[in-house]
Amino acid sequence: MPEPSALRHSLRALRHRNFRLFVAGQFISLIGTWMQTVALGWLIYRLTRSPFLLGLAGFLGQIPSLLFSPLAGVLADRWNRQRMVIGTQCLFMVQALALAALVLSGRATIFEILALNLFLGFVSAADVPARQSFMIEMVRDPNDLPNAIALNSSVFNVARLVGPSIAGVVLGLVSEGVVFLVNGLSYVAVIAALLAIRVPPRPRQPTAASDVWAHLAEGLGYAGRFAPIRAVLLLLAFVGLVGTPFSVLMPMFASDVLHGGAHTLGFLVGSIGVGALGGALFLARRRSVRGLGLVIVWAVAAFGSGLVALSLARTLWLACAVLAVAGFGMMVHMASSNTILQTLVDPDKRGRVMSLFTVAFMGTMPVGSLAAGALAGRIGAPATVALGGAGCLAAAALFARVLPGLRAQVRPIYARLGIPPEVASGLQAGEEPAPPR
Repeated sequence: MPEPSALRHSLRALRHRNFRLFVAGQFISLIGTWMQTVALGWLIYRLTRSPFLLGLAGFLGQIPSLLFSPLAGVLADRWNRQRMVIGTQCLFMVQALALAALVLSGRATIFEILALNLFLGFVSAADVPARQSFMIEMVRDPNDLPNAIALNSSVFNVARLVGPSIAGVVLGLVSEGVVFLVNGLSYVAVIAALLAIRVPPRPRQPTAASDVWAHLAEGLGYAGRFAPIRAVLLLLAFVGLVGTPFSVLMPMFASDVLHGGAHTLGFLVGSIGVGALGGALFLARRRSVRGLGLVIVWAVAAFGSGLVALSLARTLWLACAVLAVAGFGMMVHMASSNTILQTLVDPDKRGRVMSLFTVAFMGTMPVGSLAAGALAGRIGAPATVALGGAGCLAAAALFARVLPGLRAQVRPIYARLGIPPEVASGLQAGEEPAPPR
C-alpha cells in the first residue's frame, strides 16, 4: 500500500465525525475564550495597576483545579462524560454573560470580577477531566488518539493566535464588556456541536460518598505506583508552578516593560499562540508515541530558555520572537504528556488520571500565579520570569537523567499495545513490571 500523504496523515483524526463536530464548535468558542482572557487581564490591570491582583486573579481562576479536579475525575469515570461537558460549557456561557452585564452596566467592581473568576475556576476543574477523557469516545480508533490530541491542541492555539488579535482591536474601539459578551455568545457553537455528537451511551453509576473516596484513592495509588506516569505528572506540576504563571504578568510586560497598550498585549499573547500552534503541528506529523520522552526534555528546555530570553527583551519584536519559542515548548510539553498518559492508562481509570493531569498542569498554576504576582511587585516582572525559566531548565535536566529508566518500564506496555513493534525489540514480554491495576 502506498504511504498516505503527509497532510492526510496529519489530519487523520478528522475522519471521525464526532471529532470533526467537536473541533469545529470548539474552535469558535475558544476564540471567544482567548478574547476574554486578554480583556480580563487588561481590565484588572487598568483598574488597579496591581501585579499582585493580576496574580490573585490567576490564583482564583486556577486553585479549584487543585482542590476539585480529582473528585471531578472520579465522576467522569462514573457519569456520562458527554453530558458533563455540555453542562460545563453552559456554565462557562453563564459566567461570560454575567461578566459582560456587570462591565457594560458600569457596576463591575474588582471583588465581583475576582468572584466570577473563582466561579470560572470551579467550572474548569470539572470540565477538563471530563473533556479529556471524552476524547477517546469521539475517536474510536486508539491509533488516531495521539493525532486527535495534537489536532485539538492545534485548534486551541489557532484560537490563541486569532482571539488575542481580535481582542486587541476590539479593546481599542469599545469596552472590555463587549469582548465578554462575544465570548458568552461563542459558546453556542460548541454546545450545538456537543448535542450533535452521537456516542454509545455510558450509563451513570451512582455511588455512596465512601465509594467515591475509595475510587479517588485507587486512582491516586495507580498513578503514584507507576514511575513513568508519576514522573510525567511531577514534571508537569513543577513547570506549572514555576514557569507557566509567566502568562499572568503579560499585561505588566505590555504596559510597564514595553510601554505599550492593549494592542501590545494582543501581540504578546498572540505570539505565544504562534509558537504553540507550531508545536501542535509538529506533534500532528509524528506517527507514534515512541520517543515522546525525549521530546518532553527538549520542549521543557525550550520553554525555560524562552522565558529567560523574555526577561532580557526590551523591544516588542524580540519579546514576540522569544514568546513564540516559549509557546512552542509549552505546548509540546503539555500535549506530549497528555498523549503518553492517555496511551498508558487503563480505560477504567482514564478520568481519574486525566484529573491528575489537570491538577498537575493547571492546579499548581494558582500557587505560582499568586507567587509570581507578589514577587513581580518586589523585583519586577523580568526577574520573576527569569527565575521561572531557570527552574524549568533545571527540571528538564533532571527528567533527562531519569528518562532511560522510565523508557525501560514503558517499552513492554508499548509492545503489548503494538505501538510500535520495533520499540520492543530485544526486550522480552514481562521483563519489566506493567502499570499497577
